[in-house]
Amino acid sequence: MQTTINMETVKVEKWLNWLSCFGATKNDGVTRLLYDDSWKTAQLALKEKMVDVGLQASFDSIGNLFGRLEGTEIKEKTILTGSHIDTVVDGGKYDGAYGVIASLLAVKYLYEHYGFPKKTIEVVSLCEEEGSRFPLAFWGSGSITGKYKLEDSKELKDASSIPFHTAMELAGFPPSNQSAARDDIDSFIEVHIEQGAVLEKEKQSVGIVTHIVGQRRFNIKIIGESNHAGTTPMSYRKDSMHIASEFIAYAMNKVKEIEESLVATVGKLTVSPNVPNVIPNEVVFTLDVRHHQEDILDQYCAKIFSYFESICLEKGAGLDISQWVNVKPVKMDENLIDTADYVLQGLSLPYKKMISGAGHDSQMFGTFCPTALLFVPSQKGISHSPLEFTKIEDLKNGVIVLIKLLHKLAY
Repeated sequence: MQTTINMETVKVEKWLNWLSCFGATKNDGVTRLLYDDSWKTAQLALKEKMVDVGLQASFDSIGNLFGRLEGTEIKEKTILTGSHIDTVVDGGKYDGAYGVIASLLAVKYLYEHYGFPKKTIEVVSLCEEEGSRFPLAFWGSGSITGKYKLEDSKELKDASSIPFHTAMELAGFPPSNQSAARDDIDSFIEVHIEQGAVLEKEKQSVGIVTHIVGQRRFNIKIIGESNHAGTTPMSYRKDSMHIASEFIAYAMNKVKEIEESLVATVGKLTVSPNVPNVIPNEVVFTLDVRHHQEDILDQYCAKIFSYFESICLEKGAGLDISQWVNVKPVKMDENLIDTADYVLQGLSLPYKKMISGAGHDSQMFGTFCPTALLFVPSQKGISHSPLEFTKIEDLKNGVIVLIKLLHKLAY
């Protein structure tokens, strides 16, 4: 393969601006929720684009869109590349969409310059990843990998009480017995904006993801006793807020002692009765813990929860810990990491191997088939916002790396 690619042929900025018109908001953001009108028109427009560049375009039973470039030698297995088409409410134009456009442009370039590949390649615009409309995330990749079935969405409704299956039907995908699960995927390659500031701060052009972190989220409830703020001596109190503040400080400090890449976040706090002159009788706070090794997560959770229990026992307060998210860490494929590393060594681009602190569709594919995830920088780490931005040079670099990686794998 030629060592240089004419960057002018990579129309990534133009195509991203075009796609961002579907669901554009007054804040220069994008709202494109699963099965809504903007989502539907975007998917149909992408289908036309796929046909225009010479791909066989089709939808599966739940609205994932595929553009297929048939292999000349290996047809029974396909290299799948792409990302998700949906957004958060008033999100940016790069998250997910960049991966779809980058894959489409990469395959377009390869087809125009080298013809049909030896191994089949498919570009995918996954129907959903964000969980922004219904309380279910990764519907697209989860269905392809067999982790979700149609009945998993049957009882779900959006904020307007529209049932999931009604929304499917209105979008042109009436629920059916036809499964979206695939058994012919050789590998999955995703290019994504980082949604963090590491690459920008370290002046790296590309990130090769080695792991996607596991995530555990908890609601921690402390049950104390309400009483008068002026007449109750400190030694007589069962102050749930005081206990909660001790717990939060302990949880944050313990992170530093266990492992430098471990992160923990308390993002929500609910106080009852939430009155200035009343000792709170109940406090609930959330705890989000992330790391790429399961044993580190186990160690941290065991240590802090043991401390929480001992303090509540000592102070005579009640404690309830309920877990509502448990996503296991996922390791990306070593061979694909090595291949991406080899490709980048042949380019004059600074890059680094890194861990993803956010979830991506690659997380679903990573336990299903060999998977690679590549990052390009995000300005100031801003994402899920109209202010989300990646420089045009970085966008193009991501496409060029993908072109070379797919050429090596499929041609």
